[in-house]
Amino acid sequence: MSEKQIDELSGVETTGHSWDGISELNNPLPRWWLWTFYATIVWALGYTILYPSWPGLTGNVEGLLGWSSRGELASELTEAQAAKSVYLEKIAVTPVADILGDAELSRFATAGGAAAFKINCTPCHGSGAAGGSGYPNLNDDEWVWGGSIDEIYTTITHGIRSTDDESTHLSEMPAFADILSTEEVRQVSAFVYSLSGGTPSDAAMVEPGETVFADNCASCHGEDARGLKDFGAPNLTDAIWLRAEGTEAGIAAQVARPTHGVMPAWGVRLGDTTVKELAVFVHSLGGGQ
Repeated sequence: MSEKQIDELSGVETTGHSWDGISELNNPLPRWWLWTFYATIVWALGYTILYPSWPGLTGNVEGLLGWSSRGELASELTEAQAAKSVYLEKIAVTPVADILGDAELSRFATAGGAAAFKINCTPCHGSGAAGGSGYPNLNDDEWVWGGSIDEIYTTITHGIRSTDDESTHLSEMPAFADILSTEEVRQVSAFVYSLSGGTPSDAAMVEPGETVFADNCASCHGEDARGLKDFGAPNLTDAIWLRAEGTEAGIAAQVARPTHGVMPAWGVRLGDTTVKELAVFVHSLGGGQ
C-alpha cells in the first residue's frame, strides 16, 4: 500500500496526481452539495415511479399517477371547447345583426371569423382581405352585392353564381361584342374610363360613348354609373376594378367579352354559425356599411 501524501502548505492529503510539480488536493465535497446530489437521485427515482418513464417492449411505464401529456392536452381542449360552446350556442340562435350589438359576443365572433377567413377565404381575397384581379377588396367601401351585415351574411351563405341555385346571387354582363359594333365598344369604354378620372386615348369617343352607355348600360349600372346592388353591377365612377384592371383596354375587353367570377356557397360547407362569424369579421374590416 502506497503511503499517503500530505501537502506541506495546506496539510491536506493529495490525490497522488502531479502535473509539472503541481499536486491535486483531495478535499472532500461540501456537505450541502452531497445532500443536494442525493436528493436529486431520490427525486428522480420518485419521478420514474409516479410518471411515465421507463421504456418497454410494447410501450413505456405509465406511472402510478396515470398522467400523460396527451391526456392533459385532451383535457385542456375539452375545457376550451366547453368554454367556446357557450358563445357558439348563443351565436347560433342570435340574428347576425344582433351580434354586433353584443360587445362580448361580437369580439368572440370576430376572432372566430378571422380564423375561418384564414383557412377558407385567403386563397382568393388574400391574407389581408385586399383581394386582387378578379377578387374584391373587402376593406373598402364598395360592395357589389351590398355591405350591410345582413347582406354580407347572405352573400357568404349562398355565394355568387354558385351551385346554391335557389338563393345564390346571379347576374351576368352580356357580351356586348355581339350587341354593339367595335366602334361603339371603343366609345363606351372611353366614356367609362373617363368616369374615374382616366384620360381616354381618343377624347372624341367620350361623348358618343355616353349615349351608348345610357342606351345599353344604365339599366344595370344606373344612370349615374354608380352601380345597382340589386343586379350586382359595380360602381364605375371609382378606381376600383375587379376585372378591367383600370385600363381603357381592360374595360373594352370586359365590355366585349366579360368574365364572371364564382364564389362558393359557404353556408353548406361551414355551417350557419361559422358563416355568421365570417360575416361579423368581414364587416369589421372597415368597409362594412
